[in-house]
Amino acid sequence: MRDLSRVLRPRSLAVIGGGAWCAEVIRQARKLGFEGAIWPVHPKAAEVAGEQAYAALGELPDAPDVAFVGINRRATIEAVAELAEMGAGGAVCFASGFTEALAEDAGAADLQAQLIAAAGGMPILGPNCYGFVNALDRVAVWPDQHGMRPVERGVAILTQSSNIAINMTMQRRALPLAVMMTCGNQAQTHQAEIAMALLDDPRITAIGVHIEGFGDLRKWESLAAKARERDVPIVALKAGRSAQARAATVSHTASLAGDDAGAQAFLDRLGIARLEDVPGFLETLKLLHVTGRLESNRIASISCSGGEASLIADMAVGRDLEFPPLTQAQRNALSAALGPMVALANPLDYHTYIWRDAPAMARAWAGMTGPEIGMTLSIVDYPHTDAADWSCATRAAQSVVEQTGRPFAVAASLPELMPEDVAQELIAGGAVPFAGLNEALAAAEAAARPVPAPSAPVLLPGQDEADVILTEAEAKAALAEYGLTVPRSCEVRACQAVEAASHLTAPFAVKGIGLAHKSEYGAVQLGIGADGVCEAARGVGTAMVLIEEMTTGTVAELLVGITRDPAHGFVLTLGAGGVMTEILCDTVSLLVPSDRTAIRAAFERLACAPLLAGYRGKPGADMDALLDAVEAVQAYVVANAASVSEVEINPLICTADGAVAVDALIRKASS
Repeated sequence: MRDLSRVLRPRSLAVIGGGAWCAEVIRQARKLGFEGAIWPVHPKAAEVAGEQAYAALGELPDAPDVAFVGINRRATIEAVAELAEMGAGGAVCFASGFTEALAEDAGAADLQAQLIAAAGGMPILGPNCYGFVNALDRVAVWPDQHGMRPVERGVAILTQSSNIAINMTMQRRALPLAVMMTCGNQAQTHQAEIAMALLDDPRITAIGVHIEGFGDLRKWESLAAKARERDVPIVALKAGRSAQARAATVSHTASLAGDDAGAQAFLDRLGIARLEDVPGFLETLKLLHVTGRLESNRIASISCSGGEASLIADMAVGRDLEFPPLTQAQRNALSAALGPMVALANPLDYHTYIWRDAPAMARAWAGMTGPEIGMTLSIVDYPHTDAADWSCATRAAQSVVEQTGRPFAVAASLPELMPEDVAQELIAGGAVPFAGLNEALAAAEAAARPVPAPSAPVLLPGQDEADVILTEAEAKAALAEYGLTVPRSCEVRACQAVEAASHLTAPFAVKGIGLAHKSEYGAVQLGIGADGVCEAARGVGTAMVLIEEMTTGTVAELLVGITRDPAHGFVLTLGAGGVMTEILCDTVSLLVPSDRTAIRAAFERLACAPLLAGYRGKPGADMDALLDAVEAVQAYVVANAASVSEVEINPLICTADGAVAVDALIRKASS
């Protein structure tokens, strides 16, 4: 961990360069209230933006705590080397043209290596970095306008996108932004390292990370561990959901996993909730700032419109949220507050009988809260014509929080109908002001995610090209050495099938050898008796055939596959198997290694889970044998991490007393 304390809370700021960007850094620093020394460095100017300029770094009164380096990329390397030599606290490297420009400039990587070497042990942010705003300590090292203002406590946001950072500082949602940090291309100081430094500040209530790529997985694991220890929630806005599945795949697993499954599995493993858009991201951070994590995903809603009650109920479908039936205690409280004219339910339409009577509204709204409810929402859209006319809602919400101490929110169905001043007043009273119902539900879902127990570090993959595909028999033999159960079989020339089958017990599966997806070529013959082996062997169309004993008593056919993901480790995909695998798309992804508890929970999330439990009086699968099979596949991958690229069992036949891999594929490097 590099020491970022001088960078984040500087007493002196050097601004190197003479362009408009550098002058703006000085203006923004003073505008936010920075009281430390500002030292422009310019070879010709006497002053920059009202501050005395120095012709060279060597003329500065002292080594700056942080420097904004706003000059071209080659000059940036020279300046960073001089700053490191003189003992500066760190630098923001504004220039672009390093590894982010590699596609256009083959020499960009070498320049980035030179920059890292020049910095030595001195922290640098970027390059291609806008800098940061620290509203807690009134520090802005930022070359543009922004919408932040001083705060006493609040959330921190880290992003690789300067433009998105600017946009988020302009939010009008009353979210108290404590720190906005851009990370650039993270040549030296990683996004997760910066977040770990921010966790040391008790004024930071939650952290949001906009991630384009993880980079060093170990740093993210360290961040998650520290956040768990400090009890500071982290949420993510992660790019990459729309990426196409890998083009060069052999197994069903790889095409099902795609590029994003590993990212999602990694976030799940770290306990970092993922949001789909900027509004939901900001509203989640707001909720976490006001209430912290929610105790459960059981929510309640109250509004004076049946339309709003129906709307929020429908919008929650597909989310991991529940509207539980009202308890007797809730019914008693609501009946006392509303009388007999209101049909009690959750979500609740309480009509307009008590509107404008703030104490009566508070009694009704409080009646929807309770120890079994993670958060209660009251739907209120403040009129832009005169929001003060509905101050009764604000007073009622504040009273509910004071009376119950339970998480409570006021949610506007239209984002623009939650005025910023009203939102600030609600936050001051301990209520969450949501700008938008969909955003409110996304935030509740994210804030209610349970914090996972610490897990083992993810298995890092090798880099060698996977240029060998084992035959089915070879793959099964390799996996059997790690405990996977496979059928008795033999691999022979088609003309020798009858003799080979005499040593096995019918019925048989007869399969062609050398084809990745045999069923697509008609190269699988099932249920073959001893007298049909010769004809079946000729029919599959390959010189060599695999004859194996069929497994009977099938409860379910599953897929168990692992693919190498260079960015996230090894993705373990579990799902419905057989020839319909890619049509059903009933899968869950984890990362290797995953323990038995996590694997069992993953199987329980599948749509086919009822088959495994025993459906309509039929026997269930042997779950211990199923978990043993997955652990065997994982064990093989762990032992061969440097070379293996894909492993797939499809199908894994699950019976009431076992789990048998009846097809297997392994792709690996030959070395």
